[in-house]
Amino acid sequence: MLPDKPPASTRGFRALLRNTSFMMLWAGQVLSQVGDKVLLILLIELLANYPSRIFMENSTRSLLMVAFTVPAVVFGSAAGVFVDRVSTKKVLTWSNLIRGVVLLALLVPFLPKQFLSLVVITFIVSTVTQFFAPAEQAAIPLLVKPENLMTANAMFTTTMIGSMVVGFAIGEQVLNLSQAWGGEYGRELFIAGVYILATFVIQVIPFPKQPVEAKKVEIHPWIDLKDGLRYLWKNKLIRNATIQMTVMCCVVASLFILALALAGKLGLKDTQGVYLISGWGIGMVAGAGVLGHWGDRLHHKPLPLMGFIIVAFILATYTVVDKIEIALISSIFIGIGASLVLIPMQTLIQQQTPESMRGKVFGFQNNAVNIALTAPLAITGPLIDGFGLATVLLGISLICLLSGIWAWRNTGKVLQDVI
Repeated sequence: MLPDKPPASTRGFRALLRNTSFMMLWAGQVLSQVGDKVLLILLIELLANYPSRIFMENSTRSLLMVAFTVPAVVFGSAAGVFVDRVSTKKVLTWSNLIRGVVLLALLVPFLPKQFLSLVVITFIVSTVTQFFAPAEQAAIPLLVKPENLMTANAMFTTTMIGSMVVGFAIGEQVLNLSQAWGGEYGRELFIAGVYILATFVIQVIPFPKQPVEAKKVEIHPWIDLKDGLRYLWKNKLIRNATIQMTVMCCVVASLFILALALAGKLGLKDTQGVYLISGWGIGMVAGAGVLGHWGDRLHHKPLPLMGFIIVAFILATYTVVDKIEIALISSIFIGIGASLVLIPMQTLIQQQTPESMRGKVFGFQNNAVNIALTAPLAITGPLIDGFGLATVLLGISLICLLSGIWAWRNTGKVLQDVI
């Protein structure tokens, strides 16, 4: 159990800013996240240089997205097992270096300028990223004191959302500037350079020594994978926290489709639904900031319950809102509500998972979250077409409300020990 009130000098963002090792890990995250977002924009632009058959432009875009997203579902859990068998520092370092080197393959003059080449490179980069994600989550508790985990997760969440908004907003301009500065291959060199720079940043972090037991290495990876799944299933606290994060990620993913429908309802163009999405991002950053700075004062507060109720209430009000100003302000509160679920639950998982199981647990968690972020994109649209926007909004609102009640009944008694 954590101290009821740690000294002010050891809490909050100020304490993390003095933690050089954590700040370098955070800098590595910034570089990797920016590289990921700008890379996706580059891949879409490169389609024009990789000829495909006539009338198959949309199919090639879809196939490229499949190559980018499938590894997240297929390799997430296996990557977690690997992270537990190799030092976290090595996984972080090599995953950044490999992504940078693979991107340099785009510069090889004898590489066939075929669409298949682009798909293969995309698949490799995305696969390596699946090893980076659980290693990054496992690294945070190695470098941060328990009382600062909430703040650290808030900081990482803020960076993730910020890089998504900024990366997609200015990614094209950054690529154009890189091409103007570096010539024909300036864009590829820029992104590869970002990953390689992240490699050097991670490499100089003084991680605590992580001995790998010989007995553990001898165990077959498949058995190790089943052990991780068994541990996750038997540990009610971690299992429930993962379920809560998965439910909220499903809701967040569905909001991307709902935003387009809501834009039409509010008299906007479909493409202007991005304003609502930006509001959710701002709310996530605001919620992360509050939790990061004042999280230690939120003992005994039903944060997941509050988060689910806030999201449920706003979704229900969307059925009657007809003014864009109200919708935009309301969207900020959805982001705040989501942060009250995702950040405390991520902190709880890190706090309660033993070091030897972190890779597997975070691998399974990333798998669940990636599926949760993908499935709603496929089914939300047809549900709106079949039942109407208002019905879908109320249905998701009810799911959020019930999830909040269930969440607090299952984690309320122990959440105070994690915060």
